[in-house]
Amino acid sequence: MSKSIQLSERAGTSKSIRNQGRKMGRIPAVLYGIGKTTVSVEVNEKEMLEVLRKNPRAILQASTPAAGILPVVIQNVQRATLSGKLIHIDFHHVNMSKIMDSKVTIHFFGESIGVKEGGILQVEMYEVEVRCMPDHLPPSMEVNISGLAIGDQILVSDLVFQDGIEVLTDPAAVMIQIKNVHEEEVLEAATPA
Repeated sequence: MSKSIQLSERAGTSKSIRNQGRKMGRIPAVLYGIGKTTVSVEVNEKEMLEVLRKNPRAILQASTPAAGILPVVIQNVQRATLSGKLIHIDFHHVNMSKIMDSKVTIHFFGESIGVKEGGILQVEMYEVEVRCMPDHLPPSMEVNISGLAIGDQILVSDLVFQDGIEVLTDPAAVMIQIKNVHEEEVLEAATPA
């Protein structure tokens, strides 16, 4: 079930109006898409933080004042450098009848055998790029790492997606690996400060 969000028309585009809106918990945003006019909108900060925490790649049902309800994805999120507070969000209108490129977040779970034996868990990437129909886009993928021993790794090619999803990320890319402690110490000693 897609999450619904409310997009409101923005009163103005000046910096003071945007800052005033942020103080009141409204984040400035834009909504755009192929064949659509770019519209300046704003969204409730708490609502967006919940969406970003639960599933930042989800297809959302955005209720807009001018166009009604539209399927959208979060294309870009800008945050303040020091505070991490939301500054601006780009929403992209999704055509549900056309293939789209997106990213899928990978969640690793379990405690690996290698870590229990003293190895170091090193995560190289937390998401992969995929191409599929919008209604086939998985919210995320769970990967069990319990069976990984020291020296083991999981490659992008090891991920198993449902039919209709093409993985665009390099299949030989390492997602996660369990390194030997001594191997990590040698790498740190070889790296100049």
